Amino acid sequence: MNDVFLKRLTAPTITSGGSPPVFSLTSDGKLTAKNADISGSVNANSGTLNNVTINENCQIKGKLSANQIEGDIVKTVSKSFPRTSTYASGTITVRISDDQKFDRQVMIPPVLFRGGKHENFNSNNQRSYWYSTCRLRVTRNGQEIFNQSTTDAQGVFSSVIDMPAGQGTLTLTFTVSSSGANNWTPTTSISDLLVVVMKKSTAGISIS
Repeated sequence: MNDVFLKRLTAPTITSGGSPPVFSLTSDGKLTAKNADISGSVNANSGTLNNVTINENCQIKGKLSANQIEGDIVKTVSKSFPRTSTYASGTITVRISDDQKFDRQVMIPPVLFRGGKHENFNSNNQRSYWYSTCRLRVTRNGQEIFNQSTTDAQGVFSSVIDMPAGQGTLTLTFTVSSSGANNWTPTTSISDLLVVVMKKSTAGISIS
């Protein structure tokens, strides 16, 4: 058949030689091949892939569900605290949904806050000082976990919070307030809030 050009081949099945055969195509469209190199596109509506490698970028337009992932799965969000032109005052609420099947940790990098020391002179030109106070209060699911005030010394809050899967939504509130001696207008400051949520895993980590 070396010199024969086939325009059409009709057969119930096409099977390669060998035992067992490494290639077959049945009349119902089932293709079985031990190895395949495909240079064009592949379109599939269902199936299973085992032990595959994606060498370049991959776009997933649907929902991705994964129970075992090697590597870091991290989400971050940041927000500035409410403030006036001179002092910080207001609340930030963070809600983290319990929508993953693996345990996670919530990390709050240091939040820095402070009040101030102010110079004052009376009618006799006598010098005195008054203070602005900045307070930060943090709750976890309604329970207070931090409450500290400071004047001219810097205050700091940071935390790592475990979030086991199946325990429900985690709600954190961060409330900053400011006050001045003698009801004077305070001058306070606080850094932005950053929340980092990551998968909890001890793989590759040893502490002794």
